[in-house]
Amino acid sequence: MSGVTRGEATETLSRDLGLGDRVTQRHSDRFIRRDGTFNVRRVGLSPLRSLSLYHHLLTITWPRFFLSVAAFYLASNLVFAFAYVWAGPGALSGTSAATPGGRFLEAFFFSVHTLATIGYGTIAPHSLAAHVLVTVEALFGLMGLALVTGILFARFSRPDARIVFSRQAAIAPYKGGWALMFRIANGRTNQLIEVSATVTLNRLEGGQRKFYGLPLERKKILFFPLHWVVVHPIDDASPLANVTHEQFLASDAEILILLTAVEEDFGQNVHARSSYLADEVVWGGRFADMYLDTDDGSMGVDMRRLHHIDAVPDPPA
Repeated sequence: MSGVTRGEATETLSRDLGLGDRVTQRHSDRFIRRDGTFNVRRVGLSPLRSLSLYHHLLTITWPRFFLSVAAFYLASNLVFAFAYVWAGPGALSGTSAATPGGRFLEAFFFSVHTLATIGYGTIAPHSLAAHVLVTVEALFGLMGLALVTGILFARFSRPDARIVFSRQAAIAPYKGGWALMFRIANGRTNQLIEVSATVTLNRLEGGQRKFYGLPLERKKILFFPLHWVVVHPIDDASPLANVTHEQFLASDAEILILLTAVEEDFGQNVHARSSYLADEVVWGGRFADMYLDTDDGSMGVDMRRLHHIDAVPDPPA
């Protein structure tokens, strides 16, 4: 293992990451999942106190969002349909069903008309209880429509960095030596500028987990139209200097990555996170060429080759 001694610096770095000493010493799994989410679990808070419904609806996938809206819409109409049936047989005028199931269906579709402010006019409230329910449901429908519209707009207008990370990192040849590398590309057609990377190594040393910031060959790029190979040169000052593959695996190492950029369309900062475990680092590999030759002379990359790594002769032990 490397002879780098950075006790105080390592302790400060682990606290700066927001982890804390007790967490870093106990944690045995990856800190950051490949999708960028933190591998943590919090207990002891009530579901209502810890729930952030707006954040949940803003960050879930589009299919889950539309499914949640549809479920809420269906549940609301079911609740009001039960309320109209509970108000009595004479609560609604214009109904013709003779069975309880038929009356419930008529109440359900009347609720749909009221909640969506359609109002076909075939069924109307007749009793005081029905008029009160219609008043409440109309207000509920207007507020619900406004909230769903606002969240839908926020989802469309919310900038995010859909950066694609190579599935594996590599220990590859670099300027007569070796370097830790991983490759990223912009997964969307929007432009990201001033992209910067912060890379941290955490590993076990003598039963304690240590953290090291990894200096990069280039920490920031101004433009990100194609792809970027992030490189940490392994020189004498690197915490990976003189580390063998077996030592790297035995140290339960994890490479933590934080990317920040400016989304050009909105002019807002966006972030992306990921990590590589020790067995996700190819020891002695080189990323395959992604560049394309185009007829018009413009630059191009083949995104299908983002994850391709070629073996190199005489990898480090």
